[in-house]
Amino acid sequence: EVQLVESGGGLVQPGGSLRLSCAASGFTFGLYAMSWVRQAPGKGLEWVSGINSGGGSTTYADSVKGRFTISRDNAENTLYLQMNSLKPEDTAVYYCSKYPYSDPQGGYDSWGQGTQVTVSS
Repeated sequence: EVQLVESGGGLVQPGGSLRLSCAASGFTFGLYAMSWVRQAPGKGLEWVSGINSGGGSTTYADSVKGRFTISRDNAENTLYLQMNSLKPEDTAVYYCSKYPYSDPQGGYDSWGQGTQVTVSS
């Protein structure tokens, strides 16, 4: 059974940083592309960033480019999202999601339960 467990969310002031983690189990983590997706209060899902299976190719939404960094440790079966220069509009529930392929394409086939990030003074 695929399991994705996010952690690292919390309350942070504007301009601050957080590092999200997603612990994966139940599948061969290093074979699949992964992504981070978020949902702000009252809004739809927004794709944030994607990474291929080997970690050598990353993509970002324009809204987070230059501030967020996605990475993965295939030996530890863990996906990360380093978030710097956080803004109030980054407030959302952040979800880790798995693609069915080694490159980030198509839809996701598994999701985590999410971790809340709140950016507020």
